[in-house]
Amino acid sequence: MIYSDIALSAVFVAVVLDLFLLKSRMMTRGIFWLTYFLILPFQLLTNWWLTSNKIVMYTDTEIIGQRLAGAPIEDLLFGFSMILLTISAWEYFKDRLNEKKIS
Repeated sequence: MIYSDIALSAVFVAVVLDLFLLKSRMMTRGIFWLTYFLILPFQLLTNWWLTSNKIVMYTDTEIIGQRLAGAPIEDLLFGFSMILLTISAWEYFKDRLNEKKIS
């Protein structure tokens, strides 16, 4: 499996967890998209810094080939997956903790 396949799989897993397993449905909320677009410039800046200083390097045969801010576009997929999964899990566990406090 190449980097691109793993990135696409990560998005699929995050979306399935958000919509069907955790049922927090963050992708349907405007606040999620606002949060994502606020985080995105910092992800791009970090990607640029890591790749321009050769801290992180990618094999061209393992990526789609398109880069944004020095990093392959697949990194945007990973970033999206991490943000979605983190916020979905936060929302899921927050609701469960609140239910326990009420009982």
